[in-house]
Amino acid sequence: MTITLNQLSKTYEESAQPVLKEVSVQINDGEFFVIVGPSGCGKSTLLRMIAGLTSISDGKLTINGKLANQVPPKDRALSMVFQSYALFPFMTVAENVGFGLKSRKLPSSEINHRVDDALAMVNLSDLRDRKPKELSGGQRQRVALARAIASEAKICLMDEPLSNLDAQLRAKMRIELKQLQRNLGLTVIYVTHDQVEAMTMADRVMVLNDQRVQQIDTPINLYQRPNNAFVAQFFGTPQINLLKANVAERELVIDSALHLPMTKTQINNSKVLVGIRPADVRIQIGSRGANARVATVSYLGNQSVITAVLNDSQTIRIVADSQLQIAADDLIKIIGVEDFHIFDINSQKLIGSQKGDVSDARVAATEF
Repeated sequence: MTITLNQLSKTYEESAQPVLKEVSVQINDGEFFVIVGPSGCGKSTLLRMIAGLTSISDGKLTINGKLANQVPPKDRALSMVFQSYALFPFMTVAENVGFGLKSRKLPSSEINHRVDDALAMVNLSDLRDRKPKELSGGQRQRVALARAIASEAKICLMDEPLSNLDAQLRAKMRIELKQLQRNLGLTVIYVTHDQVEAMTMADRVMVLNDQRVQQIDTPINLYQRPNNAFVAQFFGTPQINLLKANVAERELVIDSALHLPMTKTQINNSKVLVGIRPADVRIQIGSRGANARVATVSYLGNQSVITAVLNDSQTIRIVADSQLQIAADDLIKIIGVEDFHIFDINSQKLIGSQKGDVSDARVAATEF
């Protein structure tokens, strides 16, 4: 079951500003497709447009090659899993899973068969006679999934279904959801604001911001080859460093004591943003040749996240080995970076990327 969005837009009558502008993509059969972006970017609105719960202002939606703009939700051959689970508290688990089938007036034997199969798939067969109040958050989420599975719809829409769960259970459910989707061959369209969910679950990701698509790509390409500074910042923990730099003849002057050479990229701009992943920064500890002062250190098991201030007051985040003995107010020397991206300082679009080397950076001693 393929879904095609062709220049989809949404504007509410009471607002002159569109919620979404010209969203286009083809979602392939059996794909786990994630829509991600900050709050208010229109991702849930887009999902509701696909479901038929929100009207389409402009553009075309096709499901399996058929125009679906005016098709009622019940005839779109899809199921939906909500953030709130939407379970009936007075019904048992089995009754909740079979409710939609019963409303479609399917034979009771078929309903029982589908309910049994769906509960077995999500490991809830032993809890079929319990009420929702007797279940944990993860179990309630699985009931909602079982209900979607029982419908036998080949397209499943999910709107932040794991956001109400604790961190450990979210991680477990991400794995289970992905395995279930593969086993059933479902086409899943999944909305989240969590970049970790997008990176770990998706075959492809659509990044939304400011009502528009910023990039559609695989998780690895979004991380390694972002189209703009927003995408670069959205993916990766800790967040990428975006540092202002002046463009000299063959180098980027980030700071009076930190210059990065450019080997290939030709830049006409006089000022740019340089995107450097914290894990790509290389440092030495000590006051000799120091060009940054440590502001904070956060220990995260096998690594530490260091926040340091450069000579010109720009802040840079660095990921280092946790065995490195370092504390606030220590002086460090940034000796270079492995990779970096260059963005236009106004449009913030990608100009180019470069593989670096720790020996490539030119640093100068600075008195603090």
